[in-house]
Amino acid sequence: MTCFDQNAADAARARQDSLTKPQGSLGRLEDLAVFMAGWRGTARPALDRVQAVVFAGNHGIVGQGITPFPAEVTEAMVRNFRNGGAAINQICTVAGADLQVIDLDLAQPTADFTQSPAMTTAEVTSAMQRGAEAVDPKADLLVLGEMGIGNSTVSAALAAATFGGDAADWVGPGTGAAGPMLAEKVRVVSEGLALHSTRTAIDTLAAFGGREQAAICGAILRARELRIPVMLDGFICCAAAAVLTRDDKQALAHCLIGHESAEPGHRRLIAALDMHPVLSLDMRLGEGSGAAVAVLILRAALACHNGMATFAEAGIG
Repeated sequence: MTCFDQNAADAARARQDSLTKPQGSLGRLEDLAVFMAGWRGTARPALDRVQAVVFAGNHGIVGQGITPFPAEVTEAMVRNFRNGGAAINQICTVAGADLQVIDLDLAQPTADFTQSPAMTTAEVTSAMQRGAEAVDPKADLLVLGEMGIGNSTVSAALAAATFGGDAADWVGPGTGAAGPMLAEKVRVVSEGLALHSTRTAIDTLAAFGGREQAAICGAILRARELRIPVMLDGFICCAAAAVLTRDDKQALAHCLIGHESAEPGHRRLIAALDMHPVLSLDMRLGEGSGAAVAVLILRAALACHNGMATFAEAGIG
């Protein structure tokens, strides 16, 4: 798998240390610039092309009463994205990201994972391929998001299968489940975990995942081949991505977590991945919205990195 370019990263760090500021005074903005340099293979990385992709899928588990909204809302929100009416549309506009929405067989929900695997291996690999094909080889950054009624329940199962723990450790309100409905989410995740034994990323996605989660995984793997850094969204996006670490502990080395979601399981997931989100704004919308906001921070980091004068250029010191 493609490696981080340490020479480019070192050159970027040397530039940071020569800019007209105390060394380290821009904190994580400096680290973000060095991260981008290493993965893009240049000491002066840019964000000329930011691609945002939202994958959408439907889930058979919705029939278990684990969400306040019917599955039809997934398709309605896809229309809203395409009509420019969602939060992600507005944030992508100000962040300078080109948004693409890909719906994955919405008329054919995955199976109920309390009764059988959610998908066949062929369905998983097909969705992963669609994710891979969506990646623009010319992109400087890939922003990933999702839409799918019921997918916070799916994500809790994926996280538990990947990192262990009880269903209650990972299940949260999602789109507003509370009381008996929240208890139903815990129940169905517990039943799914008891039914399926998984070891690999493909096994895990087949047992519990949705097509949008599999597509996210395919996009992440393709971005790695192309040396394109990835900005992940919240709990659902990160739970999908985390599945890849079952095969390769370094599978997400080229990824950033855009924000820490208010969904309770996300903090636990971030800790398990040993990653550090760019932002924490109590967001829990999904659809790539938190990741897209983080692009603004990344743009600030690179603007300082590339635009500031060095001490020598400024004639200081």
